[in-house]
This record gives sequence, C-alpha cells and structure tokens, in this order.
Amino acid sequence: MVDAAPPLASEVLARLTTVYAAAADPARGAQMAAYMRDRFPFLGIQAPARAVLGRQVLAGLGRPDEADLRAVAVGCWTLPEREYQYFACDWLRRHARVCSAGFLSTARELITTRSWWDTIDPLAVHLVGPLVAAHPELVPAMDGWIGDDDPWLVRTAVLHQLGYREATDAGRLFRYCVRQAGHPDFFVRKAIGWALREYARTDPEAVRAFVVAHRSRLAPLSAREALRNIG
Repeated sequence: MVDAAPPLASEVLARLTTVYAAAADPARGAQMAAYMRDRFPFLGIQAPARAVLGRQVLAGLGRPDEADLRAVAVGCWTLPEREYQYFACDWLRRHARVCSAGFLSTARELITTRSWWDTIDPLAVHLVGPLVAAHPELVPAMDGWIGDDDPWLVRTAVLHQLGYREATDAGRLFRYCVRQAGHPDFFVRKAIGWALREYARTDPEAVRAFVVAHRSRLAPLSAREALRNIG
C-alpha cells in the first residue's frame, strides 16, 4: 500500500482492510457496482454499516496529522473496492482543518485518480473548500482548475464554495459559471446549477439576476437547477 506510512496511518489501514473484508457482502457489492455503472468493484457495505465499522477501525487511536491523512488517503486509493475511498473521504472531511495549504496537491491527486462524482463531491466540498477558506493563497489554484482540461477539476472548482454561505465570493462563483457555461460534460453543467442553487439560499435575487443575464449561455440544466427553489 504505502511503504513508509507513519505508524498511525499504518494501523488505520491494517484495521480498515481487516474490518471491511470481514463485512463484505458480494451479492450486495455486485448490486452497488451496477448502480455505479460498474466503474468500480464494491465490497457491498452500505453507508450505515460503514459508519459503524469506521468507528470500530478508529477506536482508541489518536488524532491524525497531515502525513497520516495523506498516507491513509493514498493507501485507500490504491485499493480496488470503492468503500475504501469512501472511508478516506469521510476521514479527510473530519480532519480537514489539520491540513496545510500544501495538502491541495494531495487533493488534486485524489480528484484526478479513480474519478467519479461519488468521491469528487465530498472532496470538493469538504476538503478543497475548507482548504481554500483557511488558506486564501489557494484561490489562484482554483482559478487554474476552472480552466483545466480535466472535467473533475472543473467540477471541484465550481463546487468548492458550496458550504461558504455568506462568505461566498459571489463574483468568483459567477465568473466560474460563465466560463464553463457551455461545458460539454454533464457533471460540470450539473455542478453549475447545484452551486447556483445553493448560493440562492443566501442571495436569491443575485442568482435570479445572474441566470436572467446569462440564460442564453447557460445550459438549460444549469439554469433549471439554479432556479429550482426560487422560480
């Protein structure tokens, strides 16, 4: 997995693989894989059970540092079954405040590897978002990601302010949405609508005015999602 993992990370990975393997349900795993278009194999552990097993894995262990978080995340990303990546996303969400600005490179590695919406969204909202909020010097990186050829980096840039509420940089959000309004990827167009809809909880008039001004450029999906709760 990870050759030089710190002791805590090594213990987490050892426990995780043991506990998850014992709870595997191949029949359910096949159903879960089919739901996700067979992009990844699954052990067959559903979310409620994962939460219980996750607590079992971490019981009695200390708080991780940044090196632990990286080692566990990268280790989980090397394992084939998707539940391991879900564990990593949950652990990173819980401890995002531990991470320095330099952790963005790890986030990018995870986002661009074994990529699909089910890991991209928690990484965007609960890891990249807090990183950028805590380290404003990372904003230029988001300005770069919004123009990247990788649609998952674009989606992340669009979504990373999702939990900011009143702290949202609306100008930047709107610029990102305009820049990628015609993106050919469904998940980018959906993200634009989602981000605008979420910001509409804070400033519905600004979102309505934005959609009216840019309706000819926005995909119908994006506009519809943006206005879903405000008309």
